[in-house]
Amino acid sequence: MLCPWRTANLGLLLILTVFLVTECIHSEAEGAARPNNSLILQNSKENLTLDFLASSSSCMDGTQITQNNSAFPTEVNISWPILMGKNAVLCCPITLKYLIITWEIILKDQPSCKKAYKKETNETKETNCTDERITWVSRPDQNLDLQIRPVAITHDGYYRCIMGAPGGNFYHGYHLEVLVTPEVTLFQSRNGTVVCKAVAGKPAAQISWIPEGDCVTEQKCWDNGTVTVKSACHWEGHNVSTVTCRVSHLTGNRSLDIELLPVAGAKKSAKLYIPYIILAIILIIVGFIFLLKISGCRKYKWNKTEATPVVEEDEMQPYASYTEKNNPLYDTTNKVKVSQALQSEAGTSLHAL
Repeated sequence: MLCPWRTANLGLLLILTVFLVTECIHSEAEGAARPNNSLILQNSKENLTLDFLASSSSCMDGTQITQNNSAFPTEVNISWPILMGKNAVLCCPITLKYLIITWEIILKDQPSCKKAYKKETNETKETNCTDERITWVSRPDQNLDLQIRPVAITHDGYYRCIMGAPGGNFYHGYHLEVLVTPEVTLFQSRNGTVVCKAVAGKPAAQISWIPEGDCVTEQKCWDNGTVTVKSACHWEGHNVSTVTCRVSHLTGNRSLDIELLPVAGAKKSAKLYIPYIILAIILIIVGFIFLLKISGCRKYKWNKTEATPVVEEDEMQPYASYTEKNNPLYDTTNKVKVSQALQSEAGTSLHAL
């Protein structure tokens, strides 16, 4: 005999189990449909926001020079950052009357270079100048400006125009800072750590993360003055799928995104096992209820089989006794049997006499 209430509960649990299994399979199918690329670089940006980087000349126009000649300062020094690879023009704002112009160039680990032009004799002279990329813009009698074509990292230094005039010497200097754009890379290592590098930048770049993680940042300085910045981060225990590395530098800012993918052999988050744990618990409950259903129905049938004969025997005995005591047929039969027995006894007695 079936147990209706247990069967109904079992059906409901089976329906719930099928639903959860379907959801798990659907989730895994969506995960498999995602791109398998270990790196997805997006939204790469490079913005040059400094106005002085857009200009390769430090010269003022003729109107400004003429107006400023009346109160020309004795010494002027300007800081001028410029991108490596550009052409630079360093201007020497001359007075109305000069006798000699001298460019003094002081570079790192090199002897001082001097380029001079004497107006009276129209002569030029160079001392310790070996870099062919640093030259006059044109003939010194026409243009006294200095040019660098193109700017290299070794041109980082101090450039000064010395103007010899009847009233004394005037100095106009440039602290030339050569900027080097770092090469930015972003990748995920085998252990799940995401590494962002700004390689060989000048000056050192600044690295930040969105969202913030557990990060370690290192710097390595090179002999040529560039710096490599490396930042390694991980987000274990956080619900993070995509991270952004932001590199800030004087030459421009860049943002690189990467989608975090599961790491082979790494310990998975406990959240991934929750659907399977629930499924296992439901299966255990279903199996337990099924066993209870079978054992309960069998016990019920066994008790019924044992109880039925006892009831019939107990019920029939009183009925038989009643029938024997109150049925006239039983009384007549008994009387006949008694009379026959008496007659047989009497006959036996007569024969004996």
